[in-house]
Amino acid sequence: MVNKVSSDSTQLPYAYYDLNFVCPPSPDVKRVGLNLGEILRGDRIAGSDYNIVMGRDIECEHLCDVEVDAAGIERSSALIRNSYVVEWILDNLPGATSYVSMDKTRKYYAAGFKLGSYENDVAYLNNHVTMIIRYRPDGNNPGKNLIVAFEVYPKSVLTTPGQCPKKLDNAKPLALDPAQETMTIPYSYSVYFKEDLDIKYSDRWDLYFLNSSDSNNIHWLAIINSLVIASFLTTVVAIIMLRTLSRDIQSYNQEGHGEDDKDLPEDIVGWKLVHGDVFRPPVHKGVLASLIGTGVQMFVMAFSILFIAALGLLSPSYRGGFLSIALFLFAFAGVFSGYFSSQLYKSFKGEKWLKNALRTSMLVPGILLGCVVVLNFFSWSQSSSSAIPFGTLLVLISMWLFILVPLVVVGGWLGFMRPAIESPTRIKQIPRQIPPTPWYMKLSFAIFIGGLIPFAAILIELLFILKSVWQDKTGYYYMYGFLGLTFCILMVTVVEISIVTTYFQLCAEDYNWWWRSFLVGTGSAFWIFGYSIWYYFAKLDLSGFVSGLLFFSYSLIGCVVYGLSTGTVSFLAAYFFVHRIYLAVKTD
Repeated sequence: MVNKVSSDSTQLPYAYYDLNFVCPPSPDVKRVGLNLGEILRGDRIAGSDYNIVMGRDIECEHLCDVEVDAAGIERSSALIRNSYVVEWILDNLPGATSYVSMDKTRKYYAAGFKLGSYENDVAYLNNHVTMIIRYRPDGNNPGKNLIVAFEVYPKSVLTTPGQCPKKLDNAKPLALDPAQETMTIPYSYSVYFKEDLDIKYSDRWDLYFLNSSDSNNIHWLAIINSLVIASFLTTVVAIIMLRTLSRDIQSYNQEGHGEDDKDLPEDIVGWKLVHGDVFRPPVHKGVLASLIGTGVQMFVMAFSILFIAALGLLSPSYRGGFLSIALFLFAFAGVFSGYFSSQLYKSFKGEKWLKNALRTSMLVPGILLGCVVVLNFFSWSQSSSSAIPFGTLLVLISMWLFILVPLVVVGGWLGFMRPAIESPTRIKQIPRQIPPTPWYMKLSFAIFIGGLIPFAAILIELLFILKSVWQDKTGYYYMYGFLGLTFCILMVTVVEISIVTTYFQLCAEDYNWWWRSFLVGTGSAFWIFGYSIWYYFAKLDLSGFVSGLLFFSYSLIGCVVYGLSTGTVSFLAAYFFVHRIYLAVKTD
């Protein structure tokens, strides 16, 4: 089966049969049904006219001749200049280019094969492919074989139309001349079956991961780096909780005091003075409740998909599985979004729970879906297979309107029916004046520092993710165990930073911690987006305005999803921390 062509130099894949210089499919060729994730990835899988029969070698067979006009010649030359690779599939295995490790002791695969080569300002089209299919006998079914590898070796051969090339070795390549108005491109192929008992059927995907397995030591280094940062923060939090805070609470409770500040002992300072204002509802409380609800939804989705992947339940043979499951988890996690948003909204003395639930289901998901639709127009303008078909867009909109929104409303109703979390202290009628804060207590500085530490904890793993998404499209990211550990350490780091920054803010007699705790948690998202900008200019070589637009837009969307998750975790950590310390003090 044929799929698409893609390149690390652009973010625009194209369906194989949409290319006007390849053999068109015969009427008997059918397209393969795709899951949602495959469609969003730009996959367009269909059958082919290559005649492959198990065990039958083909030395050479002519496939077709394609008459190409000047536009087709220019199109093929442009794709070759941008290093496009072709993706084929046999027995659910991607056609692979075989490589040997630096020490020449191991062979590994990269999915896909080159569309052509570009040398001395001349493009050469690979019009002949040699397919080597490795197999082994099926021990459970005598007389049957199992395919364990699919290797494709392309070659550019100048030959007579309608015929196979007389020789492949040292053959003159087929050059694409843009000055020609038309040219005929003959396509041919060879097939060889080779028995290979060294590759087990259950391990046939391992060859696609061998090249990335060399980075295991770097992944462990990343984990150790993250653990060191988390351990440092744990020590700081332990000092605050076990020494400073515990001593403050004991001394505070031993002194007699009333509800008003004038009744407090003179040596009482810091966070204890704002007990009558610390639970005062914030400005734009409905928006904050909606963002926290959506953040819980993002967190549930991310945690669940990483847990499933870390258990090895997401096989690379299930194309688009990661994205498909993530989307459905996001939709069905709407009940958590509505519940937590409604609970927080009710604790703010809000009463319009349905309005809050609808705002939660519409605000962030609606904006993100709208951005995807707008970006889709740019992909459509380039005739890329990454453009989401109209039917799939209707599916996404239907998932949002008929699954996500109702579940958020149901969760909102359940959350509003339960008793709200009561504030441990009484809120004063007159807000307390907040004293001037030094520069190092400003929100911008808190976001800067509060984001830098989590960013440092995930930096190495982030580099692998960016490389897998934007650079190495012929490889597979399958280090979900390392990613899961990094995710857990990240969340611990965010929680500890939230506690520390909230404690120092309250010590400065600033009780406006609601929005601040959320924004401090999003700080690392700003660092990641800044790193993405550096990565674009320093590591990537993308060509074209649309490719750059897609890179920055989807990077921004990813940072928004990440920031909502970490911001919510930070907010909830501060929320329970503040409740715990003021529950421990005695007020009249």
